[in-house]
Amino acid sequence: MSNMLAHQIIPSLVEDVKKIPTGGCDVTRIAQNSSLNDVIGRRTTRNSAIPCPSLPRLEELEVQHEAETRSLWQFMKPAGRPSFTPGLLRDMTAAIDWVEHSHRAEGCADEAIRYLVLASKMPGIFNLGGDLPHFIELIAAGDRARLRWYARVCAEGQHRRAVGFGLPICTIAVVQGDALGGGFEAALAHDVIIAERGASFGLPEVLFGMFPGMGAYSFLARRLDPIRAERIILSGRIYKAEELHAMGVVDELTEDGQGLQAARDFIRSFDRARGSRQALLQARKMLQPVTLKELVDIADLWVDAALQLSGSELRKMSHLAKAQDRRWQRVASAGTGANTGTGTGDRMSEAS
Repeated sequence: MSNMLAHQIIPSLVEDVKKIPTGGCDVTRIAQNSSLNDVIGRRTTRNSAIPCPSLPRLEELEVQHEAETRSLWQFMKPAGRPSFTPGLLRDMTAAIDWVEHSHRAEGCADEAIRYLVLASKMPGIFNLGGDLPHFIELIAAGDRARLRWYARVCAEGQHRRAVGFGLPICTIAVVQGDALGGGFEAALAHDVIIAERGASFGLPEVLFGMFPGMGAYSFLARRLDPIRAERIILSGRIYKAEELHAMGVVDELTEDGQGLQAARDFIRSFDRARGSRQALLQARKMLQPVTLKELVDIADLWVDAALQLSGSELRKMSHLAKAQDRRWQRVASAGTGANTGTGTGDRMSEAS
């Protein structure tokens, strides 16, 4: 971006962004004081000195351990915007660290997690993706280091879910409502996607000159093929759950309000033939492996593209962030528990 263009656009744009709520999360402090290893957690090998860990106390992720099914249920509830805030990334990392440690600690073999489920506590929304106001500030400042930090933390988390930590775990995403951008990508990293009929999926990045850099291409190309993956990414449009189910992107389709029950039914069905089902999952990952290097390299490409955005493209990103906030304010003020995901197509048009 030229200096003249920056002087004309950036001051007003940044002021607009500052008006968008961030939930009080000090992103600068987290980025400056945390190394990548601090955020993604440290690996633990099986050791008799390591006790069976307790569930962590988290602020932006509600976790529930069901001992009977040996499942861990994660419900996203980010502070502020319904997106992947730094606080939510931190809590999601802590949760999957706990899952890994439960497998590697001595005496936990009979309690180790077999199913990892991701869902949302936000009415009508699974997740709207990346923290757009934060991105705009970093792009305006030319802050490659902090953009890269955010992208790589996301890439690491996506990889850990995609490979199931190298453990006999089945990962399940339950989508109720809107899964946009990084929200769609997060679902794609799981072994199984269960979606309610009212759920909506989309990758809006192309509307402001970007591309989804946290796994969309990698995972869609494997679930479908590269040509159809690119068509979805470049369309910038909203897809209903039924449409993606027909394509093979969504694994199971259920009625609105039945997503969590459908996940429990899936777990019971999986358990009845666990040996063959788990072996088949492993075979799929051997046939089409997703490497950490692939995801990190694409995330770095995303950073490069972000820093090349023009002033008009940044304005479009800002408009999308505001449209998402208006959507969230409407559903939050309504106080509904239903994840209907209605009206998404209108919001995408408004944002563009």
